[in-house]
Amino acid sequence: MRSWFITGANRGIGLEIARSALTAGDRVVAASRKPEDAAAALGGSGDRLLAVPLDVTNADQAQEAVKAAVAAFGRIDVLVNNAGFAQIGPFEAISHEQIQRQFDTNVFGTFHVTRAALPILRAQRSGHIFTISSLVGLVGFGNSSLYCATKFALEGWSESIGQELAEFGIKVTLLEPGQFRTDFLDQTSVKFSGLGIDDYKAGSEAHKAALAGFNHHQQGDPSKIGKVILAILDAEETPVRVAVGSDALATLQARGDTFHAQADAWRALSLSTDFPSA
Repeated sequence: MRSWFITGANRGIGLEIARSALTAGDRVVAASRKPEDAAAALGGSGDRLLAVPLDVTNADQAQEAVKAAVAAFGRIDVLVNNAGFAQIGPFEAISHEQIQRQFDTNVFGTFHVTRAALPILRAQRSGHIFTISSLVGLVGFGNSSLYCATKFALEGWSESIGQELAEFGIKVTLLEPGQFRTDFLDQTSVKFSGLGIDDYKAGSEAHKAALAGFNHHQQGDPSKIGKVILAILDAEETPVRVAVGSDALATLQARGDTFHAQADAWRALSLSTDFPSA
């Protein structure tokens, strides 16, 4: 029986991952700002579920949540960094406070939780860290530059710590979900730019309307993401990143093709900066 620690577990993807882990017979620490919602949604799991309060932007609270997890279950086998939100709007029209909040949650929040859990995983000489990135961590999108920036940051961080932690038996994987049918684009989750700049108004309003029309019609089924994690846990090889959803897979493949094409197109110029071969 594995012990999971999942952030943002009271709704959306985090909740569905928790549900899949419990269905598999494992134990789950469901950490979120509204633990009562997680407990209500995941009721019937008995002593295999522990719902704990966690605002990931609070480093001290992350430490306390991890301590509670170890006190209840003795270990952490699977850490899922899921908590986050999307700050939408053109870069110039997003306030400093909004930028700070976006990074505090998506990036530094992930760092807080992982730093709290790593001493436990190292002592065990085992564990698997999953960080929920996005297809916007693979390719940039206009009107989403800050959200993309946080996911790009998590991409480099996760890939790097995977190399640092391998000697301790700790595995690290990025999940790259595409568009999934959750409340992620609801007004309670997504945030829009707060600075009114006329030059961006038409484009911003069109993008906002497009998101509203797309909301709750996404192709991805969030109840299936937990099964992806379970399959990776049982796999012989540990992937650095896995696309989740047909749109994410297409994005990942196209990104690779673009890198190859641009490298070939600029090959001569790239090579021109080396010292001549002896």
